[in-house]
Amino acid sequence: MFNKFRNLELTMVTKGNASVQRIGVIGAGIGGLAAAVRLARRGYSVSVFERSGKPGGKIGEWHSKGYRFDTGPSLFTLPALLNEILDPDLHLSLIKLKLLSRNFFSDGAVIDIPADPEMFSKTVAHATGTQASMLQKYLNHAREVYQLTAPAFIFRSLHDWSSLFRIQNLRYLWQWPRLHAFSTLHSFNTRRLRHPKLVQMMDRFATYNGSDPYRTPATMAVIAHLENNLGAWLPKQGMHSVVDALVQQALRLGVNFHLSTSVERIEPDNDGYSLWIGENHHHFNKIISNIDIHQFYSHVLPDASRLKRITTTERSTSALIFYWGMGAAFPQLDIHNVLFSSNYPEEFDNLFNKKQISPDPTVYIYISSKTIDNDAPEGCENWFVMVNAPENTGQDWETIRSQTRQAIIHKINKTLRTDVEPLIKTERHLDPVAIETLTGSWRGSLYGASSNSRFSAFARHDNRHPVYRNLYFTGGSVHPGGGIPLCLASAKIVDQLIEKESKR
Repeated sequence: MFNKFRNLELTMVTKGNASVQRIGVIGAGIGGLAAAVRLARRGYSVSVFERSGKPGGKIGEWHSKGYRFDTGPSLFTLPALLNEILDPDLHLSLIKLKLLSRNFFSDGAVIDIPADPEMFSKTVAHATGTQASMLQKYLNHAREVYQLTAPAFIFRSLHDWSSLFRIQNLRYLWQWPRLHAFSTLHSFNTRRLRHPKLVQMMDRFATYNGSDPYRTPATMAVIAHLENNLGAWLPKQGMHSVVDALVQQALRLGVNFHLSTSVERIEPDNDGYSLWIGENHHHFNKIISNIDIHQFYSHVLPDASRLKRITTTERSTSALIFYWGMGAAFPQLDIHNVLFSSNYPEEFDNLFNKKQISPDPTVYIYISSKTIDNDAPEGCENWFVMVNAPENTGQDWETIRSQTRQAIIHKINKTLRTDVEPLIKTERHLDPVAIETLTGSWRGSLYGASSNSRFSAFARHDNRHPVYRNLYFTGGSVHPGGGIPLCLASAKIVDQLIEKESKR
């Protein structure tokens, strides 16, 4: 399915203009690709090394029997972060969602979340019997959280103190109490929203970075701003077109790609690093690692003390995903659908304490064929069916997968009042073990460390190595976190750091 990328394998450039600094990027995930594009634009000679045969990291696609599936992220926010590094003709064609999600509850209630803020307030207020003004106040707070955190904490290194404590950032730090960082998301939502269904819908934002709403800070409410105030999109060619655009841009700028190429280790030298592939090594002035930070310190640049710090930090959730080609269409469903657990606290207790999947999990169903006609045969749909899963600690995943599949089907049948299993025409699954194998994410955790503490943002690894110069980090396992927008932001931070240091 990635034949279009097989011609990217290029010969390593070992000679050239000595005045042009050479940058090696390890990993072709979104953060690595975006960093390669940014730095190639600045005139650096950039080479990207990817152990798999395709770029994209967690963003992939699967084709089977006329169905196309996005295998990873399913929602696109902050598209400006992508467009600002692409040539205008490479900007994606995007569909702005009118409905962010359709939410189903165990008592039969169905609540839609419109993308328009005013309509959201009115629709949800009517469905829950609350006041529209209360919901608008919540969205205004989410906007304020974004305005206070984005300039100082999302788009800059948290570990660059000279930058963090610039005069223009002090006003954000002064207003820290307004972020409610010492409250949990659930307690904040309970105080502000009151209605249990509305609280549960907004608590779900914690899962966007694999965390627990009963422990993660209330600053996670910022996601309501990204989705409800700024909007969410679906690329017309599917999520993988994000990867396509970045790769095309990188090639235009002369970036060298080396697919199916594993970097075994790097070694600091006098003016940069030796990057080893088998018995061969190549010199780079700077290195950017876009691989999981645990993998980096366990294999590429072994460091027992830093590895210990990573391994003792609580991991984010993983996922159990089923890709089902359905032989029928379901008008009851929209593009993004959530079938909520009847016991949300128990679900997260299972995930983080018992390391199991709840017998009554929240089920997310993403159906891109609702909008992209060619993603499924006529009259059919492509279902991406996901439940949150714990990190892999050696559980019996075959048994868990079988039991959870039946629990999912039971919940869907009850919700839709039909029998969906006979309608599954093609099927594939992805569990934490497979996620670790395919993406290198330690224990299958999708976002590296969880955000289950008020100081978790500061605990994430910096975008620059604290000791070695000219060694940088992008991707979901480092600051500012996982997901397409934050991975793009990590590349922007690294670009800023390199530009700043080049002027010294």
